[in-house]
Amino acid sequence: MLSTGALRAHLLAARLAGPVATSREESLRSYRLFAARDPRVLIGLDPEWTWRQRDLIELMADKCGVSADPQYVSGHDVIDPERTLTALDAFADRLAAAAERSAPVLLGTGHPHRLLGFYAALADALSAAGCTVLTPAHGHCVDITTRFGLRTYNLGYVQGVALVREPGAARPGCATGVHTHSPLPVRTALAAAAEAGGPLPELVVGDHGWVCGAGQLGFEAIGLADTDDPALFVGEAEGSVSVVVPLDDAVRSDYYRPLTRYVLNRACLSQ
Repeated sequence: MLSTGALRAHLLAARLAGPVATSREESLRSYRLFAARDPRVLIGLDPEWTWRQRDLIELMADKCGVSADPQYVSGHDVIDPERTLTALDAFADRLAAAAERSAPVLLGTGHPHRLLGFYAALADALSAAGCTVLTPAHGHCVDITTRFGLRTYNLGYVQGVALVREPGAARPGCATGVHTHSPLPVRTALAAAAEAGGPLPELVVGDHGWVCGAGQLGFEAIGLADTDDPALFVGEAEGSVSVVVPLDDAVRSDYYRPLTRYVLNRACLSQ
């Protein structure tokens, strides 16, 4: 099993934690937009509490380890690797609990080019443990508002992991997908599962709108988030999201492999 010390060293070397590529400017912009309840940053969450930018800085300092100083306005953000490790343990414990009861699960990502391999390994291990990996609404159209206007995407699954694609952009089963923060894909998937009479997921695993959108609807949701994605951490603070792992969510895909091994070993799901 990969030791905690070895994983900590990897997190820092790969810049998954420590000084990360996400800039302080990007994060502060997200906090400002979240405080203004901009849907682009809420990504499916409807916060119960009032969150000012200062509140969000304090929350993210607590959850991620970013600077709590509101006067720190430029440079790289920092993620505390100890917080990442603690959250990875909690993340693994949720996976283990789902596997123990053979719970139906739904996995989805808005970062298919970076995180598909991580989630696909989880899907494979959960399936081997007796969980049903759900694939509702496969092929359904999802209209998402982007900075280029309203775009129609197709919801698809690769190795048990949901993503959205440009229509006709790829043959079925290939890993190509688009980056999105939208909660509409998970809402589409959950609605289709309900309309089909179930089963519904007892655990949703993912990032961005997959976590916030599912958590807002009352499903247990766990996932990964960067310092400029405050919605997931707000959801965790308010209780609609179960576990959020702070890390850079856009490094090379192979850099997540040690995390995969660590999580699967911790959850006793290694094959």
